[in-house]
Amino acid sequence: MNRTTTPAPRRRAYRGPAILSDGFRPFFLLGAIYAGLAILVWLPVFHGELSLRSAFAPRDWHIHEMLFGYLPAVMTGFLFTAIPNWTGRLPIQGRPLLTLVLVWIAGRVAVTASAEIGWLAAFLIDTSFLALVAAAATREILAGKNWLNLKVVVLITLLLAGNVAFHIEAHVNGTADVSIRIGIATVVLLISLIGGRIIPSFTRNWLAREKPGRLPAPFGRLDVAIVAITAVILLIWIVRQEGALVGTTLAVAGLLHLVRLGRWAGDRTFGERLVLILHVGYAFVPLGFLFGAASAFGLLSPSAGLHAWMAGSAGIMTLAVMTRASLGHTGQRLIASLSTQAIYAAALVAVLARICAVIETAHSDALLYVAAAAWSAAFLGFSVTYGPALLGLDKRSRKQARA
Repeated sequence: MNRTTTPAPRRRAYRGPAILSDGFRPFFLLGAIYAGLAILVWLPVFHGELSLRSAFAPRDWHIHEMLFGYLPAVMTGFLFTAIPNWTGRLPIQGRPLLTLVLVWIAGRVAVTASAEIGWLAAFLIDTSFLALVAAAATREILAGKNWLNLKVVVLITLLLAGNVAFHIEAHVNGTADVSIRIGIATVVLLISLIGGRIIPSFTRNWLAREKPGRLPAPFGRLDVAIVAITAVILLIWIVRQEGALVGTTLAVAGLLHLVRLGRWAGDRTFGERLVLILHVGYAFVPLGFLFGAASAFGLLSPSAGLHAWMAGSAGIMTLAVMTRASLGHTGQRLIASLSTQAIYAAALVAVLARICAVIETAHSDALLYVAAAAWSAAFLGFSVTYGPALLGLDKRSRKQARA
């Protein structure tokens, strides 16, 4: 994030399992597997063919496990891989990393079995994961005196607050509402902040090396202003979803993010799918705002905008970051193989089918099945394609883990 003062990261001699040598390895792999399997479970639950022993209503279980289950896992993998680069400190490895992994797994089990163990037990187990992640990240950033990146921890803490509110709201009211919007708004802000750093940076690096000419605008005052305006508009949206005020402000946010995306020279990256997919994923941020604006004016179901943000921007961006980081940090070339491109294509099909299921209600059931199958193919495809490297089963990634 703050590249001008970043010290060189250090490594300790590591002799444990390769999967626990870096934060991205277990959390990318488990997060992807869970994202793929949870959707396969959700469809029969949605159609009443399967019941879960969760205290959450079926819809709330689905939303919670996407928003506060799979996404925090991937975010943690990214965060614990980035922090050593930000601070120059040693990465979290071995037993401390294993503890976090087990707490995350326990949260998934507790939420799904919350009708058996009680909502309070599930609440304590599930929310402890993001609390531990925020505490560990804060400790590392403060110890490394990397103050500017504390803003990321603030957003992780806000996501934790959304999860806490989700459990309480669902228990008290029988279903979650405001807490869902808090969580989604936080994810959109995280993508706006982190995406605004890495997308122009990776694009610039590739263009400067392979395709000299127009380069993306670096993160600057305009980006800061757009992110700040976005935060205010999302706060309005959390409180109110209908009417001219929220509709107009959401439309403004969408246009601002389109302007921002246009400054990053994404149209020049078709030759490198690893870079192009970042632009494609971010494009669903303004699209979500524009769909939200249409919903506020009564022209479209709110679900279109929510899925543009969550399945589109969050889903595609997490796959984009996971594939790129997995290649780079396991000693492989930064090239999108045919299998990686197939993962991206499946993710794009999933989000387009899911949005079309909202718009084309006459074909919604068929489109939901297409969306679910494509989503699972993307994330389980990532697990199969990148699993051996993340587990350290090939010589190059095993050597990289012990370097």
